[in-house]
Amino acid sequence: MYRFLLTPRWWGINVFVLLAIPFCIFMGSWQLSRFEARVATHDSDQHRPDPTRQASAPLASLLPVTLDTSGRQARATGRYGAQFLVPDRVVDGKQGSYVLTLLRTDGGKALPVVRGWLPAGSKAPAPPKDEVTVTGSLQASENSGTDGAHTQGGLPSGQLGIISAASLVNLVPYPVYDAWITLPHPSAGLTAVPAAAPQNSGLDLKSFQNLGYTGEWFVFAGFVVFMWFRLIRREAEAARDLALGLVPEGPPGPENAQRTDRTESLDDQGVSSTPVR
Repeated sequence: MYRFLLTPRWWGINVFVLLAIPFCIFMGSWQLSRFEARVATHDSDQHRPDPTRQASAPLASLLPVTLDTSGRQARATGRYGAQFLVPDRVVDGKQGSYVLTLLRTDGGKALPVVRGWLPAGSKAPAPPKDEVTVTGSLQASENSGTDGAHTQGGLPSGQLGIISAASLVNLVPYPVYDAWITLPHPSAGLTAVPAAAPQNSGLDLKSFQNLGYTGEWFVFAGFVVFMWFRLIRREAEAARDLALGLVPEGPPGPENAQRTDRTESLDDQGVSSTPVR
């Protein structure tokens, strides 16, 4: 009854099942490991010293930005250069723009410095012209998932959609650090921009999405097993019915279909379709 499992069609089904189940289990385990990593990171952050209370350090010693260095007080010296507005940013529930000014350091690279936040429609104050030493909270470059980020372009001249070295490298003729800082004590007329928590470091909605994906992959694995047994059972029942003569062999052809239609029509009229001998 189960010889059909050795047919080419069923070999293909069996191979698919043997590959699909381990793949679903692997993907579910991977999503679960990501959730567990977020939980571990959240727990370690709870016991980590407040980065804003740690002593400031030179910018170069804190790069590249990691979960440990994000939020640390970075110190840099240089002269301010090009300035941009980063629109559609919210501080204290109000809509406005970040005032971002590039600090040309002695090494030639520029550090993006968010000097503060400005209400919509206001004019940004000019940066100091003399050499300055700034200290602010270190932040990683933004990406398309950052709140308020514009990645589609179309902004007016002098505005920047996303704070990242990749977006600034085409706007200024000098290299830019792949990081930025926000000043805790902004210039007059500006509001301080609070440092944001590093991405993928807390128990946010995205982390619980990983947990949801874990369940989905395990459900997919169970569904594959269920459908495999269901197909086997249906095929076995069809083979048993065929062995008992309960179904005609082979697919119904046009002659069989016409004969069946004629028989049903005679039955509907109350006429027996059995020939009289």
